[in-house]
Amino acid sequence: MRFSPPALALSALVALSASALHSAPPRPLDPRAGALEAQGRAALNAGDADKATDAFEAALAIQPGSPALLLDLADAARGQGMQGKALHYYRTVLAIDPQNVAAIAGEGAALAEKGAIAKAQRNLARLEGLCGPTCPASRQLSAAIARGPAARVVSADDLKPKASASN
Repeated sequence: MRFSPPALALSALVALSASALHSAPPRPLDPRAGALEAQGRAALNAGDADKATDAFEAALAIQPGSPALLLDLADAARGQGMQGKALHYYRTVLAIDPQNVAAIAGEGAALAEKGAIAKAQRNLARLEGLCGPTCPASRQLSAAIARGPAARVVSADDLKPKASASN
């Protein structure tokens, strides 16, 4: 009984160090996936988010689970105004690598664009703890929070007058 706390602490230390020592470094992109990623980035920079998404998804089929490709897909989804889909990709990357600065910043920006400013500020605090308040990712997330929620698109159906009966 008196050895339980030290034994528990020692086992936690061994488990933590074992998992950290056995984590693999990220794999470099397959050349075919890299070429598709380059095409996707060029399309995204040209403003064609659909073509970019197609290229990134094709690259992801070649190299499944690549954090870099998932981040690219998240950026393309945000470019299309699909913050929910972007959040899915950012959270997938964070499940693989919880300290990924780009994923934390992107998730925070997507949250800010959706109007979840408090959650975005938590991401900013986490980011500032990892890389400091002056790192580019922190500054970008700070700017996204300052911009606030993205403007919502209103369809013509939303503007139709409601039918009402009057006597």
